[in-house]
Amino acid sequence: MKTILHKAETRGHADHGWLNSHHTFSFANYYNPDRMHFGVLRVLNDDAVAAGMGFGTHPHDNMEIISIPLEGDLEHKDSMGNTTVIRHGDIQVMSAGTGIRHSEYNKNTDKAVKFLQIWVFPDRRGVKPRYDQISLNPADRQNKLQQILSPNADDAGVWIHQNAWFHLGKLEKNFTAEYALKATGNGVYAFVLSGNVNISGHQLSSRDGLGLWETDKITVQADSEAEVLLMELPME
Repeated sequence: MKTILHKAETRGHADHGWLNSHHTFSFANYYNPDRMHFGVLRVLNDDAVAAGMGFGTHPHDNMEIISIPLEGDLEHKDSMGNTTVIRHGDIQVMSAGTGIRHSEYNKNTDKAVKFLQIWVFPDRRGVKPRYDQISLNPADRQNKLQQILSPNADDAGVWIHQNAWFHLGKLEKNFTAEYALKATGNGVYAFVLSGNVNISGHQLSSRDGLGLWETDKITVQADSEAEVLLMELPME
């Protein structure tokens, strides 16, 4: 098994007043040649958008974009005609493909909205752009790994154009979950949302990230009440 550890305090950071963002991988004005991606995982941004503020209309292409709201309500509008609001418990996905334009705003006027923005390189270019979102029950990840994303439209969660599976787990102290990788050649990037965990022998705290590859399974032991995101993806 090979691993790479990214402690929370080593991430890139940008505070624009209306946006407070931490970047696990190089993004915008944060550039680190040793932190460009983990396999096909290109962007993992931990964003907080101030009340009533947001990202104006901007373009994307040839990228699978996943948003996971953590707190508050995020309003989305795009060039495909979608106007939606995503909240904690929702998972949003966009296949940018040949090109889309969209905006994202904090719908709340009294509190920040916090969410993860994740970009994954697709397994093919030039697909027809699409948008989807689903609502999941966070209770279904209590002491288990709830699948939130896969390569298959008929499987649990949203789907993307990539051989990837994402799971969220909310674990009680001393609970241990085991994750078996689904595809040969894939790795797992684990991101701790809260609490303290031991992942295959590595101690992690809130907002730490750990990449693991050349293995067929990993273990996640909660050293406190904890929530963790596991992203299984191709390494090439």
